[in-house]
Amino acid sequence: MSLMPVDEALTKLLSGVKPLETEYVPLESANGRYLSAPLVSTRTQPPFAASAMDGYAIRHEDISASRTSLTVVGEAPAGHGFAGTVGTGETVRIFTGAPVPAGADTILIQENAEREGERITVLENPAKGAFVRPAGLDFSEGDVLLQPPLKLAYRHLALAAAMNHAVLPVHRRPKVAILATGDELVRPGTEPGPDQIIASNHAGIAALVEDCGGQALDLGISPDEPVALANHVRRAITEKADILVTLGGASVGDHDLVQSVLGQEGMDLAFWRIAMRPGKPLMAGRLGGTKVLGLPGNPVSSLVCGLLFLKPLMQAMLGQTPEQSGPQRAILASPLPENDRRQDYVRATLSRSANGDLVVTPFSRQDSSMLNLLAKSGALVVRPPHAPALEAGAEVPILVL
Repeated sequence: MSLMPVDEALTKLLSGVKPLETEYVPLESANGRYLSAPLVSTRTQPPFAASAMDGYAIRHEDISASRTSLTVVGEAPAGHGFAGTVGTGETVRIFTGAPVPAGADTILIQENAEREGERITVLENPAKGAFVRPAGLDFSEGDVLLQPPLKLAYRHLALAAAMNHAVLPVHRRPKVAILATGDELVRPGTEPGPDQIIASNHAGIAALVEDCGGQALDLGISPDEPVALANHVRRAITEKADILVTLGGASVGDHDLVQSVLGQEGMDLAFWRIAMRPGKPLMAGRLGGTKVLGLPGNPVSSLVCGLLFLKPLMQAMLGQTPEQSGPQRAILASPLPENDRRQDYVRATLSRSANGDLVVTPFSRQDSSMLNLLAKSGALVVRPPHAPALEAGAEVPILVL
């Protein structure tokens, strides 16, 4: 079977994927969620002309080039407007956020007024309309202020609150079932046997799922035994997982059972084996209403494939436009050899030159078992199939981590 190009595999994976249904969550629970419908303001902000400063509400026509004296006829703290009207030669003591009383059109800030009893003297004339926030300065009732696709952050939630929305429409979080496979694996914190290793992929993929707005469902570790593996797969279906991610066991060795067991369970295979490094034994398919993504067992391969395939799949389910690989470019700090037929994702450190350019320095070793290098990396240098050798100073596409 020939190797499928990365872009073709991603197109196949995302084909037919639609955003998940809408659910409504309280404002205080919406941080990091993905808006699913336009949000329309239910009110005008500010709802009235308001004072932007502490001072005195005046009629601009009452002040002149010479020192002006005005009579204080009332007070307007925030939340308690002055009920009367400011007449000729009158003023109202006002505080920030309070409604500008009828008759007044300007705020004289308190620093520019001298008060004795119920009289003030204007020390410096303000411009007409100074420090008055007109009604609707920020937004008006009926304005559409937040639009999908949007990942809600603190500033969006503050705006939604100001629009008087206590509940927000968001896409349901994708449920991603994660199943590690292999007799050699034990959970972190466990003492491994003489022929075993610690399972590390699950922790990284689960964190990626959460970072992308999903809900990780831990299916544990399945031994290399068909019945046990099938039982784990059936649990993912019973739990109504939107995506089943398997870790390892998708190749063709005698103990690589994932693809055959999934086939027996009814999986429709979309593709297998990708022209990329790391991550060639990537598998994708569908099992009923569940998308299946079989990631390689090597830790770096698993995480890089998760970034390149699982993340876009989840973005599509959340109504987002999947990000494209290599959206940025950087200057190469050391040479790279000619590439072969597979698209390469080279781990590298990321820095900035004195003039502000992004600079990548590839690690000399790129073994797909070396998580330490991935943790130290700031970017992946994207090397297309058959890319020519490059010298230091060349510009290369990168995927920032």
